[in-house]
Amino acid sequence: MRRIWTVELHPRAGGPNLVCAQCTARTPACEAASARSAALAHLACHARIDALPGHLRTCQCRAQGCRWHPRHRGCAGPVLLALTQGRGGRAWRLADACAACAAATSHTAVVPDTQIGSPHSPALPAPARGPHRLGAEERLRVRETLTYLAAALPQFTSPAARLLAVQCTLRADGRGHARLRAGLLRGMRLCGRREVWEELAHGAWLKYPDLRSTPVEVQLLDATVLEQIPGHRARCRAAHWALHPEPLGLPTASPPALRLVTLILAAHTTDHTARCIDIEVLTRLSGHSRQQTAELLDRLVAVRVLARWHTERNTDEVLWEPSTPRTHLRPDAPHPCPPVP
Repeated sequence: MRRIWTVELHPRAGGPNLVCAQCTARTPACEAASARSAALAHLACHARIDALPGHLRTCQCRAQGCRWHPRHRGCAGPVLLALTQGRGGRAWRLADACAACAAATSHTAVVPDTQIGSPHSPALPAPARGPHRLGAEERLRVRETLTYLAAALPQFTSPAARLLAVQCTLRADGRGHARLRAGLLRGMRLCGRREVWEELAHGAWLKYPDLRSTPVEVQLLDATVLEQIPGHRARCRAAHWALHPEPLGLPTASPPALRLVTLILAAHTTDHTARCIDIEVLTRLSGHSRQQTAELLDRLVAVRVLARWHTERNTDEVLWEPSTPRTHLRPDAPHPCPPVP
């Protein structure tokens, strides 16, 4: 069953018109400031009306010949609702996509299914946390947050600002408010780093906070982070996991660029798939070029966070192997082994 919904905002003198490919009539003109919210609400309405059991949902980009994203290994992971922005915010697409394709599609964020439902519906109970599921939900939540931030933040946002945005997103409540304690900021080596907050405020992603207050009170300006699913406690667990991502470990004193790449790799590590990530996805989520990314991966090998890594020529994927915990070195320690080709 086709589960692709698209809307476009056409400029008009009285305000933009919302044109839906699935609807025969055009909606009345809306104010420019609320046009984006109207478009997203319209897409959510379609998803509610055309609800489909999970076992019947399939990745829709396959039906499009995978023109939505660069080539990668293929469909993998659960089928999710992927929201894609196009034409500078004048076009929006909501579609079912597998986790691998959603991560490979530019300007795309994952929308939890429960967020499409009624805003007043009760929260779903947290899944059982058996021994084999420990950390799996946190990894998935952090991966979705990284994908969202890659679309929401300017392309050249620094690694330190991206790491801070991860914590703000996961710790925010239903009103977009987050409280970051001084100990958390000191542990992230971001205490007093005004320029990092200025980056996020300049991109209109949050309101510049009063850094003299303890804890720092943060107000996020992007409506996408409102009414996040699951509950606040589950997202705080994901925020804590992001500070110490498993199975990869890196000292907190390491440079933010190394910590960000380590977090991305750990978030894309599962028990059911190979340890791999498309190079385009890795560069997009980290905000680095291919050359910079390769140098950072080499540094992770040098400090023995990774045992080795290489790029598959046919699929353009980065494959890596984590090192054992006992072989981790300090970030400034020399690498006694020759580099892996």
